[in-house]
Amino acid sequence: VQLVESGGGMVQPGGSLRLSCAASGFTFSSEEMSWVRQAPGKGPEWVSAIETGGGATYYADSVKGRFTISRDKAKNTLYLQMNSLKPEDTAVYYCNKASGNMWPWGQGAQVTVSS
Repeated sequence: VQLVESGGGMVQPGGSLRLSCAASGFTFSSEEMSWVRQAPGKGPEWVSAIETGGGATYYADSVKGRFTISRDKAKNTLYLQMNSLKPEDTAVYYCNKASGNMWPWGQGAQVTVSS
C-alpha cells in the first residue's frame, strides 16, 4: 500500500491550494477515505472524509465551507480543495482510510499559510 500526498505549498491568507493523494496497493474504490492534518507542536486533527461512492462528505467545523473533499476512482486519487486559507490551516496534511486499521502513512503535504 502506498499513499502519496502532493500539492502543498506556501500561500497567503485567503489563498487556495488543491491537495492530491495518489493511492495504490489496495482497492481504492472500496474504502472510505479521509484527510488528517498535524500542525507544528500539536496532535493530529481530522479534517474531512468521503464515502466510497463520493456522495457523502464530512468536514471538521474548522474547515466547513472552505474545504471540499472529492475522489476520482479512475485515477485512484483523493483530493482536498482548500479555499479561503487561514494561518491556522498551516500543517502537514495526510490522507488515509477513514476508519479501521490505517494504511502506512505517506510523507504528507506541507501547507503553510502566511503573509
